Amino acid sequence: MELHDAAQLHEEHCHTGSERKSHHSEKTKSNLTARLNRIEGQIRGVKAMIEKDTYCDDVLNQIAAIQSALNSVGKMLLEHHLNSCVIERIQEGDNEVVKELMITMNKLIK
Repeated sequence: MELHDAAQLHEEHCHTGSERKSHHSEKTKSNLTARLNRIEGQIRGVKAMIEKDTYCDDVLNQIAAIQSALNSVGKMLLEHHLNSCVIERIQEGDNEVVKELMITMNKLIK
């Protein structure tokens, strides 16, 4: 294994000692940031709709679209978390991650 490969492998670890971090690729970060920027714009749009006394049904439809977009971001993050951090921690013998994951999943599906 080359030094670069070993460094990259270390960078992808989610849990080192007491520090917990995600390590997303630049492409993933860019994708998530773009989605969140769009959501932020949609929220500003809903605020403007309310200020303009826009018909409630139209505002509610925009809110539904925002919730769907946020769910999409959450699904992407959950998939990455499962495929990296959760698997890694289970392989290391850290089964607490399952309890942590269940708490997070319950929050997501409220």
